[in-house]
Amino acid sequence: MLMKKILDGIVVLDLTRFFSGPQCTLMLAAMGAEVIKIDDPKTGDPTAFAPPYAGAEGISLSKQTDQDMGLAYLKRARGKKSITLDLKSTEGHAVFMSMVKNAHVVVENFRAGVAQRLGIDYPALRAVNPRLVHCALTGFGSTGPSKDDKAYDLMVQAAVGLMGLTGQPGAPPVKTASALSDAIAGVFASHGIVAALLHRERTGEGQSVDVGMTDCLFSMLFDEPIDCYARLNLESRQGNRIMRFSPFNTYAAKDGWVAIGAATHEEWLSLIKAMQREDLLADQQMMQIGWRIVHNDAVDSVVSAWTATLTKDEIVTRLGQASVACSPVRSIEEVMHWPQLLERQMIVPLVNPLTGDTVAAHGPGFPIKFSQTPAALDVPAPIPGAHSDEVFGRLAHLSPTQIGRLRQLGIV
Repeated sequence: MLMKKILDGIVVLDLTRFFSGPQCTLMLAAMGAEVIKIDDPKTGDPTAFAPPYAGAEGISLSKQTDQDMGLAYLKRARGKKSITLDLKSTEGHAVFMSMVKNAHVVVENFRAGVAQRLGIDYPALRAVNPRLVHCALTGFGSTGPSKDDKAYDLMVQAAVGLMGLTGQPGAPPVKTASALSDAIAGVFASHGIVAALLHRERTGEGQSVDVGMTDCLFSMLFDEPIDCYARLNLESRQGNRIMRFSPFNTYAAKDGWVAIGAATHEEWLSLIKAMQREDLLADQQMMQIGWRIVHNDAVDSVVSAWTATLTKDEIVTRLGQASVACSPVRSIEEVMHWPQLLERQMIVPLVNPLTGDTVAAHGPGFPIKFSQTPAALDVPAPIPGAHSDEVFGRLAHLSPTQIGRLRQLGIV
């Protein structure tokens, strides 16, 4: 019999905005945590009613109906509850601290120092709930000389050197297509929170988890020996290549592009055979990986001469039979119809809660597949503030009369 989701029963107070923090709490929600989004009643979630919009009239950059909602919100708020609360007010702060007493996790991605000014930093929260797991997710981390600097993904990719490595040799710096540092930091933060919950289960102790976007992105980037490129006489920008392998690139076919990589000597031999270029076996230079890395252009010339004579499907089939890693370079339209992602439920419908209908766009499914405790993002994003009465009554022990008074005051 299947169990409940892994984090069933865990209450998460979510103070995050934009991408990195909501990505973290999205992961927790998929695994069964009760994630309660807390937004300012005056401003709300900045993505809830921001372009691109999704509604009955389709996807657009301008609002077409009163029920249009932000596409980013429909993706990032799935599986969560929504309340509004003015943390800057004395009464709002008191209500929040009452909720903290009954919560397991608080996640925030304020700039360094903001939580302290609001009186909701970890020492303040720990004073009312010593078992609490707190996570602060910032651009540069909660310590260090850059901790107060404002950061978006573009700045983080620039700061850790990723932009200096991305693109073709001699080209200007360029970021990756998606907000990679936000996404990675959100996943790291959720990992840290789950680990801290395990620690609490074992010891009864809560703790604070400090996650910096720069730390997370750099840790992923620095697996490569990027600090050795100059000593190896390699360009800092390698394009699609990895300095440890050759060939490793994209190559033009008759009808598009394919990505091909040979990471071992055996794969290189298999590729030679598939290309019917056994004459290369007698070329001592081509048989040495160090020479091929330095002379990537010569290797790419051999491979591209072969791929140019075939279609993408023909190349993928032949290299699949030869056990050489290869993939067509798919357009986004092709990705949306790729049977592999569909079978794995990685492309899932989105629902606009104001209309109750699916929209003409999709969201990502949950990428971790558990055999006994399946996780999923199958609950639509909430209508902003929809759960205020229920949550305040249960976690802050407020009566309907008290909630009504706070609403009249604009505190909830």
